[in-house]
Amino acid sequence: MSCPPWPEGKKLVHLDLKGAPPRVEYLHRLIELFSELDVDGLLVEYEDMFPYEGELKLLQATAQPAYSRDEVLFMQEFARSKGMEVIPLVQTFGHMEFVLKHRSLGHLREVAHCVGTLNPHKEEGVKLVMEMLRQVVELHPGLTMLHIGADEVYMLGEGEESKLWLASPGRTLEQLFLSHVIKVARAVKEAWPHLTIIMWDDMMRDMSLDTLKASGLVGLVQPMLWDYTPNLDVNKTVSLLEKYCSAGMSDLWAASSFKGSTSVYTCVTSTQRHLDNHLQWLNVAAALSPGVNLKGIAITGWQRYDHLSVLCELIPVAIPSLTVCLQTLLHGQFSAEAHRKVTGKLGISSVEVEVLFPTAFRTYVADTVFPGRRLAEFIVELNSLLNSEEIRFFESSYHLWIAVMLNPKNTSWQWVMSRCVEVICVLPITTETQSRSFTEMWECAESSHRLQKFKI
Repeated sequence: MSCPPWPEGKKLVHLDLKGAPPRVEYLHRLIELFSELDVDGLLVEYEDMFPYEGELKLLQATAQPAYSRDEVLFMQEFARSKGMEVIPLVQTFGHMEFVLKHRSLGHLREVAHCVGTLNPHKEEGVKLVMEMLRQVVELHPGLTMLHIGADEVYMLGEGEESKLWLASPGRTLEQLFLSHVIKVARAVKEAWPHLTIIMWDDMMRDMSLDTLKASGLVGLVQPMLWDYTPNLDVNKTVSLLEKYCSAGMSDLWAASSFKGSTSVYTCVTSTQRHLDNHLQWLNVAAALSPGVNLKGIAITGWQRYDHLSVLCELIPVAIPSLTVCLQTLLHGQFSAEAHRKVTGKLGISSVEVEVLFPTAFRTYVADTVFPGRRLAEFIVELNSLLNSEEIRFFESSYHLWIAVMLNPKNTSWQWVMSRCVEVICVLPITTETQSRSFTEMWECAESSHRLQKFKI
């Protein structure tokens, strides 16, 4: 069943640069493709790839060089030339692992063993956040919008200072969260009155209407409600958006997903899963009351669940998914026409990358219509190898080794061992070949000094 197309508003593509930062040249190819797909802007999460200076230089990545100031400016200029604006996303409360992991900043954690959450009671923490924001804003001339994060503030209230604060009558965890967010948002408005401030909504979802009205957020921030699931609860999401609107926050954003939300270790993107997520978001948009002003939707593509976790899908393998999601928003459904546009634009025969391997990708030699096509092909091939019958046999047999070898009456262990040896002898050759291919193909998206961490 079709819905109306996505209502007027911005369609943003989220570029998560933590963990697998592409070369600027590859980013330009992506931006070129995005412009052809009618993307209005980029929500860029630099994290440790931003060229912080001065006392904040320690925040820069060490596994690979951060982007230079010229690269950041050039990327923005190229995006603007294609009709897209750049909106930086800087975490200011939760998910600050890339900041608080440093020993010199460890005293600013809410809890010593949780490197993601900032202590909301220390003025030094607010000064740190504001200096981060200052450097980011100043390197984005003409900036009109800023995303301050504030999602998944784990273990808030568990620190000793927070426990003392919460012990006072009438104080709640919600108020503790709001106190820090409002302090940061007001400081941003004081420094840059023209900026529109966006923040994630999840820490506000359980707040009552009265709490939201009295929170101080009204007129200060625009919540961005995220839900990446294929079975998104339409009625619940509509009710939540309308609650925010009733509280006085009528300017709202949605956030969907085109990759990086299936599991922490997913290698190959399921287009259908993300298509279903967008179909549900279309149902949400169609059911909203007229008073709710959807400013736009951010189509997120997470590189990893947090700074310290393993990589999810890399960008090239998710390009079919992103293209499908954008066409679905445009058409109100993934119609036959939308399917033709996707396959025609990317030069592919199927929108599921697993189905494409090994024939469809290799039918098209040119890499121009599908940035990183060869790398995507390799990832699917490697994923197929890692899920092969041989690997499954090896894994299951490994768990049997000790048991069968400790039983002197069990003669089957010799056969098990012989089969395992066969697999062990073949796998290094196969994976070494794959590793060489990977290095060659990744060079199309990554500069050589960023290859080390991705070697197999």
